Amino acid sequence: MITLIRVELLKLRTVRASYGVLAAAVGLTAVFSIIEAERAGTNAVPPLSTAAGVNNIITGGVWSLIFAAVLGATLASGEFRHATATGTYLVTPKRNRVLAAKAVAAAIAGSLFGLLGWAVSTGVGLGFVAADGYANPIGAATLARYAAGHVVAAALLGAIGAALGSLIRAQLAVVIGIFAWSIVIESILGGLFNSVQPYLPYTAATTLAGTALGGAAFGPAHSAATSATALPFAAATALLAAIALAIAVVAARTTVRRDVS
Repeated sequence: MITLIRVELLKLRTVRASYGVLAAAVGLTAVFSIIEAERAGTNAVPPLSTAAGVNNIITGGVWSLIFAAVLGATLASGEFRHATATGTYLVTPKRNRVLAAKAVAAAIAGSLFGLLGWAVSTGVGLGFVAADGYANPIGAATLARYAAGHVVAAALLGAIGAALGSLIRAQLAVVIGIFAWSIVIESILGGLFNSVQPYLPYTAATTLAGTALGGAAFGPAHSAATSATALPFAAATALLAAIALAIAVVAARTTVRRDVS
């Protein structure tokens, strides 16, 4: 199993698309962090002299979470897009082992995405705080908590992406589906039904990273009033792990068994 995981990690390191996805995640995180920092202190946005104002920036590295899921999806579905699945399954006839290896490799790579997303958003936030002459209102323990949340959330979303890629197989469809679900569907569902908001996978991942419930939504649902409460760290972690496992089990019993053509 360890050898299979190493092979999948080698694939990620030697494919240019992996670096393109990483660059997109880092770039968008930087851009949106700068925008949030520029907005601080205006239009009811907390200023950078307060913990709330800095939190808005540091916990805003959600693009790294989305792209971690995209990376996992491309790792799995790419086998079918480039017609390399046949060779992979010939070398490793037990296909469920391949699925498991891809999920683990995607989780490892996803954790890197989460760490970089946190580092970029934190660097931007603290940079603006220092430039404005304020003292850092966020303690080291809180920063470490946000870092851990970003890493865990991105790792689990990477595993979910790999499971989805194995289930759907069509790379374009699964990537579009991830963006549509994260950006559109969860924003709508969370805005309409507050009670289910904490249990939506992307939303749960962002709360793990420290984002306030609904703070990572897009459109009118962004930071809208909600009567729900974010899940505790352990509960959100368990929820995302359960979702990854459930999708992987469905994939193992359906598409992974099908002929490759």
